[in-house]
Amino acid sequence: MGRGKIEIKRIENSSNRQVTYSKRRNGIMKKAKEITILCDAKVSLIIFGSSGKMHEYCSPSTNLVDILDQYQKTSGKKLWDAKHEANNFSSLKTKTLQNLSNEIDRIKKENDNMQIELRHLKGEDITSLPYKELMAIEDALENGLTYTKFLEEDYKQLSFILVFILLQTSLTLYFKKTIDARSDNEVTGDLHCDNTESH
Repeated sequence: MGRGKIEIKRIENSSNRQVTYSKRRNGIMKKAKEITILCDAKVSLIIFGSSGKMHEYCSPSTNLVDILDQYQKTSGKKLWDAKHEANNFSSLKTKTLQNLSNEIDRIKKENDNMQIELRHLKGEDITSLPYKELMAIEDALENGLTYTKFLEEDYKQLSFILVFILLQTSLTLYFKKTIDARSDNEVTGDLHCDNTESH
């Protein structure tokens, strides 16, 4: 007993429509693969679902561009003209140049940041840094100092430089804390004086 014929019209229920689309898409893809193998045919199949998602199949012996070129030659229909190709190339070139420009800008920023970090590790421009960054530099230098202890005799000079920079960073940190503590004491002292005068 065979299946009854169904009326070919749009399926209103979206779930049923999606299930039918998936089954029939798989079926037509299977048929495209079979005819390629059985008949040595060149097949290219492109399907766009209602969501815009693309599914494709192309015979292993060819590619989509070759099939479209052969279609264009055989049918005499022009799928695209030289102007269209030039516009696509120009658009692609513009996008590529923009991407390269963005990448160059990103690398320049990264390089600038690394140069600043390197200056800080050398002990330059550290007086304006906040505590957290000074502590991070101090930790990095201490780690570097610990690491250099395991190096050969030739690298002792590097240790002296790191000690000097570590000392400079620690002193800067100490003076910053001292100045901030004095500022806090002066503010507290002013508040204390104001309280005693009001009594």
